[in-house]
Amino acid sequence: MRFDPTADYSKLDQPEVLGVIFHPCRDSGGPSPVGALDHDIAVENGISLGARFYLAVAEAPHILFFHGNGETIGDYDEIGPMYNAVGLNFLAVDYRGYGRSSGTPTVSNMLADAHLVLAEVRQWMAAAGRPGPLLVMGRSLGCACALELAAAHEADLAGLIIESGFSETLPLLCNLGIDVERLDITEEDGFRNVGKIERINLPTLLLHAQNDQLIPVYSAALLQAQCGARTKELQIVPGAGHNDIIARTGRMYFEVIRGFVQKVCKTAAPPRRRYRSAR
Repeated sequence: MRFDPTADYSKLDQPEVLGVIFHPCRDSGGPSPVGALDHDIAVENGISLGARFYLAVAEAPHILFFHGNGETIGDYDEIGPMYNAVGLNFLAVDYRGYGRSSGTPTVSNMLADAHLVLAEVRQWMAAAGRPGPLLVMGRSLGCACALELAAAHEADLAGLIIESGFSETLPLLCNLGIDVERLDITEEDGFRNVGKIERINLPTLLLHAQNDQLIPVYSAALLQAQCGARTKELQIVPGAGHNDIIARTGRMYFEVIRGFVQKVCKTAAPPRRRYRSAR
């Protein structure tokens, strides 16, 4: 499956839907943390996305990360270094209208922008002399970008990680209070995450909270069942909700991701560094 520029997500770009899918937050404007690199990615004439790269050694695996709907890359200023502590580079990107990014977010431009982000990240890695493998990861809303890229650019990626991801679109919209019948939205008008993951052969890790009330755990089970990859794992976090998996698991969260990445990339165990607690 390659990127289909004619894919129609216009039903999801209706104002009533955008108002609940996206919650843009602006950046406070503070400096990036020590060891992090801010990078702007042009996606359209006059429009760029803000990215923040939390860097470990160049030969280590790199994770391109798409966050949830009410977050910005600045929310990962303590979490990013925890990826570095287990030997992983963590490359976080905002959507239009978030952080220091310009423009206005829609589903159509979010998914189209993801392809430009991947191309820019790969170009930056090559120019910066960073030969480590690249994986893509999405949390909550960001799973749509991660699945889009994994389905379309398998040859450029070493693996896929989904945290708190959704499978079907209509249950999510109904849970968010959207009247899908009035707006004439069918499952075929949605993100098509199930159809995308069926075509994915990349090693896949899914992480999901047992008590997720926004995206129930059956959604992760469906993605796991439909995933086309031979190597796929589903980790359910007992007692956790949609937004507190890291708070519940602490260091173990990063160790699980490290173990998966190390296995699929066949990398040596990275040097350990001191952990800092996530906020």
